[in-house]
Amino acid sequence: MSDQLSGSDHRHGGSAAANPSDGQPIIVFDLDGTLADTAPDLIAALNATLEADGLPPLVMDRAKRFLGSGTRAMVERAFREVGADDGSRDVQDKRFQRFLDLYGQNLKRETQLYPGVVNTLDNLRVQGWMLAVCTNKATDHAIRLLDLLGIGDRFAAICGFDSFPYHKPDPRHLTLTIAQAGGNPKRALMVGDSRTDIATARAASLPVVATSFGYSDVPVANLTPDRLIHDFQELIDIADAVTDSILHYRD
Repeated sequence: MSDQLSGSDHRHGGSAAANPSDGQPIIVFDLDGTLADTAPDLIAALNATLEADGLPPLVMDRAKRFLGSGTRAMVERAFREVGADDGSRDVQDKRFQRFLDLYGQNLKRETQLYPGVVNTLDNLRVQGWMLAVCTNKATDHAIRLLDLLGIGDRFAAICGFDSFPYHKPDPRHLTLTIAQAGGNPKRALMVGDSRTDIATARAASLPVVATSFGYSDVPVANLTPDRLIHDFQELIDIADAVTDSILHYRD
């Protein structure tokens, strides 16, 4: 499976609002560890990538430490963990492409949405929120997976690491996702699970809600998000309050 954009799906990006301040308020979600528990399928593909080089697989708990910073970083860290040389850039590229190919064949063997995701997304849309995804997954993988999980149509834009020349924690990945969705950057909120997501939102001067059930390599509360949730459905009641209070304070 090639890590290329299909070009035909509007969720890869559309036209930004002529005047961004006229756009709808928007919530931008990370995917892995935020909307869905993708670890089993990511790690299965990671281990298959290691084994293709004659290297030992990693147990789940050990491999989970490498999630949260994007799939390329995960692959590179896993090879170092088992004692493999980093190799040349060409070697790293080939390893990463092998991972993408293997993962693309098995996006949803064990991956599941976290409890309450569907109800929360639908309630937020009723409240007037536009929704988008900003992930360090390959864009094609993200779109196909969200469609397989039955929620792809909820999002105005789904932007992966290859959607722009920048990816998280560069704030332009987030701000360009908002622009492509046609959302209002002055009424925007990020929801994620890792230091990468929190750093991205901070750099974009946007409020951020963190989930406690994702893949952070440290207790996510230590990263001081604006709000920490333990149940996805908490977003239904707090999204407006978090955005109003934090943006008013920062203004």
